[in-house]
Amino acid sequence: MPKSFPVETAPAWDLYIRDHCGLCDQALAVLAAFGFPEFRMVWIDDDPVLEARYGSRIPVLSHRTVGAALDWPFEADALQRLRERVRD
Repeated sequence: MPKSFPVETAPAWDLYIRDHCGLCDQALAVLAAFGFPEFRMVWIDDDPVLEARYGSRIPVLSHRTVGAALDWPFEADALQRLRERVRD
């Protein structure tokens, strides 16, 4: 079961996903293999604003305060560059 965080202590990273998404499952596996820091999973299915923003792009990894984002596919070198851009 995914962790639930109070807003003030939530991880800085969000992974936008949807239910029954094979690419989202792959993204989770890639992030785990890469050792990516803790992130919050955000389901877009029932949110029209998130659906409009990310619907055709998911999975999307995004940093909430900096705004840096990475669309799928998550390659190791792209994840490393993103982490270097955003030191959390």
